[in-house]
Parts: sequence; C-alpha cells; structure tokens
Amino acid sequence: MAESASRPVFQLGKPRYEQSTFLGRLRHFIDIIDPSTLFVTESRLRECIKLLDDFKQGNLPPGITDHQLWEAQKVKQAIIHPDTGEKIFMPFRMSGYVPFGTPIVVGLLLPNQTLASTVFWQWLNQSHNACVNYANRNATKPTPTSKFIQGYVGAVTSAVSIAVGLNVLIEKSSKFNPATRLFIQRFIPFPAVASANICNVALMRHNELSEGIDVLDSKGNVVGSSRIAAKHALIETALTRVALPLPIFVLPPIIMAFLEKLPLMQAHRRMMLPVHSLVCLAVFGLSLPLAISLFPQMSEIEASHLEPEIAMATDCKVLTYNKGL
Repeated sequence: MAESASRPVFQLGKPRYEQSTFLGRLRHFIDIIDPSTLFVTESRLRECIKLLDDFKQGNLPPGITDHQLWEAQKVKQAIIHPDTGEKIFMPFRMSGYVPFGTPIVVGLLLPNQTLASTVFWQWLNQSHNACVNYANRNATKPTPTSKFIQGYVGAVTSAVSIAVGLNVLIEKSSKFNPATRLFIQRFIPFPAVASANICNVALMRHNELSEGIDVLDSKGNVVGSSRIAAKHALIETALTRVALPLPIFVLPPIIMAFLEKLPLMQAHRRMMLPVHSLVCLAVFGLSLPLAISLFPQMSEIEASHLEPEIAMATDCKVLTYNKGL
C-alpha cells in the first residue's frame, strides 16, 4: 500500500501527487525545482521525451515501470516549457531559481549598503526575476518584446525607488540610534522586492488580461481564451511572488542578528559572509517550494464563472488553465 501511494499509476501530463491538497502540491513542486535536473544531459532529456512519446503512442518497451515514466516526466517538466515545448534557459528554470538566486539574496541583505550597492543589487534581482517570470509565463498567446521591456523597466524602477527611498528616510530619522537603524535597514529589501514583484508580474503579463489565456477541458482540448482566467492566474502568481520573499528577507536578518552576538562569530569575523550565505541558501531553499505550492500550476475554474461564450462551448463543468510560475 505504501509503495502504491508513493508510486501511483502513471498518467501522461498529470501531476504525480494530488494537487487539491497543499502537501500534494508541495511534493509536486519539490520535484519541479529539484536542482539535480540542472545536470541532465541532452541525451538523457531526449530519452525522457522519447519514453513519454512512446507511452502516448502505446509503444512502450517491455519492462518500463511507472517510476521510470514519472521520472521522465519530472525531467521534461523541469526543462521544457509546457506551452512552447522549448527548453528554458538554465538560470531561469524554477530548478535554477535557488542556486542562481541565492548570491543575489546575499547581496541584497548585506549590511551597511551604499546607494550604489542598493541600486545594483535591486537591479540585478529584478533582472533575474523578470527573466524567470518571462521564461515561466503562460505562453499560449505570444508576448511582444515591448511588453517584456515595459515590465522589466517598471519592476526595476519600483524596486530601486522603494529601497532607496526607505533607506533615505531611515538615515534622516533621528528616532533611531545607529544600532537600531542598521537592524531596520536589513529589512528594507522585503517591501522593495515584494512591491517590485507585483509590478513585475502585472507589467510582464499584462497582455494576458486583454487577450486572455487558453482554458482546457478534461481531455486537454482548448475551449477558448478567457480574460477572467487570466485575471485569476495573475492574482495567484502575484500572491506567490509576495509570499516568496517574506521569509527570505525577514528570517536571515533575525537569524544573523542572533548569530553575530555569539562569541565564536565575534572571534572569527571572516565567518560572517559564509554563514550569512548558508543561512540565505537554507531559507531560500525551504521558502521556494512552500510559496509556489500555494496554488497549483494547472489551476481549475468552474466554466460557469468564465465568459458566457466559453461556458456554452463545452459540457465540462470545470476547466483548467496554466497559471504560470
């Protein structure tokens, strides 16, 4: 029974774990962001795709297990975009988000930031986020390059403005002593990044609100393009992008404020940056799957809640759409 629960019968294009529960989505996204998939070779990827194609056509070689099929689908989902069918550039895959994003988080949380360093790290962070948003967008409709540039500029501008503005306000405030001011400044990245993330998602994917995104029936057939589904997708993605930086930019400053007072750290100041980096890596690695598990990637919506022409075009009561990551 335990083996059956952990290795259910393979279903092509379906999640291995139940998506109606948070735990099921968490296990699913832990697979999606598994950094080991970054090291999958081109030949291994082709093997996985061929295995899935053979399953679809009913030509599976003898001896292939459900476990092998689930692993093949895991590799394909981690590397190939579900809408375009193209490979996602390694640094912008969800499996690369923590390895490539951790150095940026460390930079954002460094104490005693100057104006130049604040601008640099916020720019680098939003550049990375913009590329991740674009690479993992719902791509059922083409996105003009101008929209990408608009979202990128808007996100960078909002992040830098908020971070610099808050820093200036705290520097000019006479209510805080130097130690308190330094402690508060460590939390500035969160409101800056959270606000910019919302701006980034809204601007990068604004065209989805006007053109809609594809909604699918139970057989995976496109029923139509829905602006209502697009609105739901953007709201869910934006909430995820606010939840994600909360622990990443709040917990490390608290943890480091405690660790810095330890005699060992006081005696070995050079350990500060490596320890800080490990703390950020651990918190980031735990936060990402928890945040993106808030909503399923393939979300469901009742047909009656969509546009009348879509509701009348299908007998299915519940339709699905790719909300993007």
